[in-house]
Amino acid sequence: MSGADDIKNAAEKAGGKVKEGVGKATDNESLEAEGRGDQAKASAKQAGENVKDAAKNVGDNVRDGFKE
Repeated sequence: MSGADDIKNAAEKAGGKVKEGVGKATDNESLEAEGRGDQAKASAKQAGENVKDAAKNVGDNVRDGFKE
């Protein structure tokens, strides 16, 4: 995963935390729920990127094994 993806996902998650906090502070359940949703979306993206990275590493290790 690129560093840009890491930063983008972290920013989205942080934005969700802010929305959730503002929603709690203003007693706005809709904004609070939207913030939790943004955090979940960012976490899911991060998990997907981690799976892609793991699959790439496995492929690289298999390829390297055949070179030996």
